Amino acid sequence: MEAVLTQAINRLEAVLAGEMMALRAGDHSGLGDISHRKNQSLMELTRIGRGVEAASMSHDLRDRLSVLRERLDENSHLLELHMEATAEVAGLITRAIAEAESDGTYGAPLNGSTRIG
Repeated sequence: MEAVLTQAINRLEAVLAGEMMALRAGDHSGLGDISHRKNQSLMELTRIGRGVEAASMSHDLRDRLSVLRERLDENSHLLELHMEATAEVAGLITRAIAEAESDGTYGAPLNGSTRIG
């Protein structure tokens, strides 16, 4: 059973590596597919893991799971940074559109001066 679990870990690590490489390269074209594969891998790992007793795990398998946890944490952090950057860009675009559509009548003065009639 440990061999099957190790293979599932290897597949998940490969998916994580691909996702992190794509995010770092700014290539968002395959992220939907990668997300689907990652979800499938996590589900597979969970199902297989139910059949393995923690007390009977080998030291090697424990190490592999520890490394996987680190990779998942790194992936989570990278996704969080990506989402924050996306939200920041979306905010900039929203403000730019609002400013472009506004004639300034109801907005605050840009240079601190008061607008008179």
